[in-house]
Amino acid sequence: MSLANALSGIRVIDFTQIASGPTCTLMLADLGADVIKVEPPSGDVARTFGPPWIDGVGATFLALNRNKRGVVLDLKVAGDVARAHQLVRDADVVVENFRPGVMARLGLGYEAMQSDNPRLVYCSISAYGQKGSWRGRAGVDGVLQAITGLMSLAGEAGSGPIKVQAPILDVVTGFLAASAVQAALHDRARTGRGQWVDLSMLASSLMLQQTALAGYLLSGDLPVKCGSAAPYAAPNESFATRDGWIMIAAYQPDRWRKLCETLGAPALADDARFARLPDRIANRAALVAALEVILRTRDTADWIAVLEAADVLCAPIAEYDSVVALEPVVDNALLVDVPHATRGSIRTVGCGLGGRAADLPVRYGAPRLGEHNAELFGAASALAEAA
Repeated sequence: MSLANALSGIRVIDFTQIASGPTCTLMLADLGADVIKVEPPSGDVARTFGPPWIDGVGATFLALNRNKRGVVLDLKVAGDVARAHQLVRDADVVVENFRPGVMARLGLGYEAMQSDNPRLVYCSISAYGQKGSWRGRAGVDGVLQAITGLMSLAGEAGSGPIKVQAPILDVVTGFLAASAVQAALHDRARTGRGQWVDLSMLASSLMLQQTALAGYLLSGDLPVKCGSAAPYAAPNESFATRDGWIMIAAYQPDRWRKLCETLGAPALADDARFARLPDRIANRAALVAALEVILRTRDTADWIAVLEAADVLCAPIAEYDSVVALEPVVDNALLVDVPHATRGSIRTVGCGLGGRAADLPVRYGAPRLGEHNAELFGAASALAEAA
């Protein structure tokens, strides 16, 4: 079985830019939807995001816009707004990530579009949602990582704020938006009517932090930064070895004892400071110091071999050159080749839904700016008019 054509026959009009919205529509496109990406004459801002750039187009745009057809429309021009209406009138889904109110001012808001197309699923993605006093505020991934507390969790005790370098909130919001769109399509199949779906990066960030926030909401205690460790388990963190670093998760009773035995220190398992999980958490600094004295005596690869043989969960701290060569990455074809006009193809992360990314074929690469204007609107396209 394959999910490759799960959304075949669904047409999506994509008014989004940069990362959150394009991630949503990428998921829908990979699942077989016909996604038409609408860009302004200057193009999606993500086209400028690099390095690297290929033929002047940044890696972010190339990664998030495969399997989409692309048109250019200037939504400040009446004729192009009419073309946008034409697209939406025959569509199943609209996805947009303008500030709340912008699409309505352009005559492309939910109410206007729904009156033309009652079956339309309309998905809006914003920083703070469509309601409330903050609805008009702009926000980007880093700002939302700050305001939602995510940056307060990262780093060692006493360190300054640290942002997750990958745009994690953009991506998780896109994933959630794709899920919400599919739920709304399922509901439409039952009721015959579409609906307006409201996704915010604020809500996505809180959902991402459910476990950490649960602790605060129950106890009232603010979380304390703990570096690579998990505050609820020990040992469950990185340790220095003779030549690098290793991540060890041996907090369950059997694995904790096996770790101590494998390290040649069985007495640690019965040490009163470390015997029970609450004890190990309370005495984490002493625990790490005791384990690192031993772990620093051998190389990471040596420890991986003996710990895996003992069924102790562990891994080297990998960088991307190692990640892309990992056996499960290769075995599950999680990296895919995407067609490119001048390079022939470029390599990027595929869609892992259903297991092998290769099971969701790449139909075409990210569109050139206005590539499909003539195909969708005829020779008198907006791009030609703009020229």
